[in-house]
Formats: sequence, structure tokens, C-alpha cells
Amino acid sequence: MMELFLLEHKKLWRRTSTKISAFLCFVYLVVFGSILSFQWFNFGSKVDFTSSDFGRNFDGYAAIRDRQEYALSFGRVLTDESLQQLVQDYQQMEEADSKRAWGLTDWIILNDWLRNLWPELHESGSYQAAISYFEPEKLTDFYERRQLVLEKYLENNNQTGKEKEYLLQIDERVSKPFYYGWIQGWQNLLSKTIDLSANSMALFLAIVLSTLFAGEWHDNTSSLVLTTKNGWKKIAFAKIVTGLAFTVELFAIIAICDIVSQLFFMGTTGWDMPVQMIKLTAIAPMNMLQAEIYEWTFTLLGMVGFAGIVMLISSAVKSNVLALLLSLAVVYVPTIIDPYLPFGLQKTLSLIPLVGSGTDIFRTYTFNIFGKYIWSPYLMIVVPVLIGIVCVPIAIKKWSRMIKV
Repeated sequence: MMELFLLEHKKLWRRTSTKISAFLCFVYLVVFGSILSFQWFNFGSKVDFTSSDFGRNFDGYAAIRDRQEYALSFGRVLTDESLQQLVQDYQQMEEADSKRAWGLTDWIILNDWLRNLWPELHESGSYQAAISYFEPEKLTDFYERRQLVLEKYLENNNQTGKEKEYLLQIDERVSKPFYYGWIQGWQNLLSKTIDLSANSMALFLAIVLSTLFAGEWHDNTSSLVLTTKNGWKKIAFAKIVTGLAFTVELFAIIAICDIVSQLFFMGTTGWDMPVQMIKLTAIAPMNMLQAEIYEWTFTLLGMVGFAGIVMLISSAVKSNVLALLLSLAVVYVPTIIDPYLPFGLQKTLSLIPLVGSGTDIFRTYTFNIFGKYIWSPYLMIVVPVLIGIVCVPIAIKKWSRMIKV
């Protein structure tokens, strides 16, 4: 059986489409999505603050170190006093050199905190950012205000009663006071980079795995299967294992390279900051490292689930093109129609492998199952891989029926 798997695995990797897909996936997600993102697109120092993201210098490594050192100069623990000092220092810096203030600080994130937590300090008709004119000494009761904002946020989302109580119980596990450091790098990683990897790898998985079974018809080799000593069942099983192996290999290539790139540019600084530093109303009792582990795990399990679906489709049709189109439709059609669907249906569709997002750890979505509320990230990491597992035996049986015809 191992020999048969190795032959199928070698056959898959020999295909030009597999090599090109793996190469393009690496270039897009690792070279552009990670390395150049850190060094240039997102974190290089600004040449001109009125230009696009490409108006940056190729100095991300040094610029990131400067921002990290600046953030750490205010102490590791976020208190009313340290926040006041942050705002005061920003205002002084902005007055002396506004470009330096914008480039060195997490001013956009801090500004959101101020606007949401101290709305009474906002001057009607003012076009200035809150962080530019809010009086630092009035910024008190940070954690109490954050709690009030969270409760109001839940009520505005019609999450009241038992659902609100359930979500607030999860939030109670969030460690306080918060640790503070440079936030923007982790925000980009957890809100964009890993999520982009999951969405993009669906395309390349579909291209490669959609031909796994359907390709036998395309290559006119299906009739040979029954004449081999192994027969259709062992070959089908070997193909399934090959498809899953390729899925894990593609994930490993991208994830390991992205993590190495992350460690090179960002190091481990700020790993212990809570995710609430990115979004104050998040309830996830996770720090940045735990959130990253969750999102990569979500991506891997989602890829495995999606691989199962693609292989089922490939086993059910005789056309490579049709298998590819149907596989892509599984992920991208729900994404396209999502804005036009009722919210409950949107949440249900998010359980399809690679349709949902690991960034749900920043949200307060729940599922009500038999009267019991379950926070969406719990289900979204389990259900997609279960869907894929269910598809595997069906794929084997489906292909066997077609190959015998």
C-alpha cells in the first residue's frame, strides 16, 4: 500500500499544474504577502504620507525595530497613566514632526480607543483626530469604560439575555491589565496575512486536487485501473491519502516560510499582548501567539476539509474543467452572495471549509444549537474538517461506481 501511495504522490507532483500552482502560491503568499509586505508594502517608512502603500522605503526591518522600541518605552503594562503618557507624547511629537508621529506610533489604533471610550471628549465639528486634541489627564478608567463599551456593543447587535451573559463569561477569562507593545504588526498578521493565506490556498488546492480522480478520464487511463493487481479500491484510497498529503505539504510550505519571515522581521516581541489590543470589543481570552496558533490551525483543518470536498467532486465527474469549476464554486460562490443573505444563513455558510475566517476570534458571533449558545470560533475549527472526513468514503464509493461502468 505504501508503494502505491508513493507512486500516486510522485505522479501528482510530476504534473506541471502541481508545480506551477505550488510555485505561484509560494510567490504570492510568502514573497509578496509576507517578505515584501514586512520589508516594503506595509511597514517600510513612508516616503510621502499622501501616497499609496507603495510610496514607502524598502526599510521595513529597521522601521519595525524603531516602532517596537518606541512602544516598549512606555512600559509593558497598559494603565491609565501609560495611556495618558502615550497620548501626550504623540501630541508633542506631532507638533514637532507630524510625519515622524504618524510613522512611529500606533496612532490609528490608539485614536479608535479614544473615540470609542471617551466620546464625551469629542468636539462637535472638529476634523482633527481624537488623539491630537483629547486632554491626556481626562483619559481615566480605561478598563471600566472598555467593559461598558463591550456591553453596549452586544446590545446594539441584539445579543442580550442569555447570549450576552454567555459572551461576557468568555470575556471574564481575558487577563487584565493588558500588556502593551507595538500593535500594528500583529494586527496585520492576524487580521489579513493568515486569512489571505487560507483564501488563496483554496484556489491552488482546487487546481491540483480537482484532477486527482477526474484526470484518469481525461488521460484515458481509467480502464487500466481494473486491470492492475491493486484494483480500484486500493488505488482510490492511495489517491485520497495523496491528496491529503499534498494538502498538508502545501500548508507546511506556506506556514513555515511565513512564520520564519515573521520571526525575522518582528521577532517574538508582543506575543503576550491580548487580542483586545487589536479590537477592544473582542472577547477571545487569547494573547497574540495563541490567536496565531488558532488561525493557522483553522487554516490547516479548513484545507483538509476543503480537500475532502474537492476529491469528492473530482470522483463524481469526468471533466477536469467541471471538477475545477465546481470546487471553486464551493468557496467563492458563498463569498460572493454572502452580503445578500440573511445573517443566520451567512453564519451557517461560514462553516463550509475555507468559506469562514479565522478572524472570527475578534467577533462575538454565536450559534444557538438546541437552546445552547456556542461561540462561532469553537465550531468553525471543528465542523469544516468533519465535512471533509465525511466526504472521503463517499468519494471512494462514488469513483468505484463510475470506474466500473
